[in-house]
Amino acid sequence: MVRRATEGRPGGRTAVRGARRPELRLPALDLWDGGALEPDGDYDGLEFRERDLAGQDARGARFMDCALTGCVLDETALGRARVLDSVLTGLRGVGTGLAESTFRDVELVDARLGGTQMHGAVLERVVVRGGKIDFLNLREARLRDVVFESCVLVEPDFAGARLERVEFTDCALKGADFGSATLADVDLRGAAPLEIVRGLDRLSGAVIGTGQLLDLAPLLAAELGIRVTD
Repeated sequence: MVRRATEGRPGGRTAVRGARRPELRLPALDLWDGGALEPDGDYDGLEFRERDLAGQDARGARFMDCALTGCVLDETALGRARVLDSVLTGLRGVGTGLAESTFRDVELVDARLGGTQMHGAVLERVVVRGGKIDFLNLREARLRDVVFESCVLVEPDFAGARLERVEFTDCALKGADFGSATLADVDLRGAAPLEIVRGLDRLSGAVIGTGQLLDLAPLLAAELGIRVTD
């Protein structure tokens, strides 16, 4: 099960509250040997290893105390699914549908995903570590205690989302959209590069470094209508 990590981070970084991370201790798992996933299916204490789940319909399904390793999720329908106390490693897929899903106490490790649809999703105590995710749609999502660590995010869409205690650590953030988003205790200091194409006016509640501020200065000036001339 899950042991809650303590809040905050060592080293005197008190300007922003740190995200609480899940510490997962999965029980002994049974290997999944079933057929296709099912809508509203209930999957508890199972290991899905190297499974091709492309195109399957598991909308509304619940995955609890599960491990998914090396699975293919091309166009897999997982809208409103609940993924709880689980470890997802080496997932691959394009167009995976996870709209209005719930991820709680989850580690997503070394994923290679593109066009993942997570608008309206709820993420709580989630770590995304390693891998690359292109065009992640998190519009209107709620992220609380989420860490993006040592991963690459290309054109992630946080428009209209609420981010609370979210950290970007040794993470590339390229072409991010924060339009109409609400941020509280969001630590962007570990994002390199930090590229924001929309929503600079929504960064109240975020913390950035001095170098990042200098990089963003031309965009901030343009956002405020400031002309800079020598």
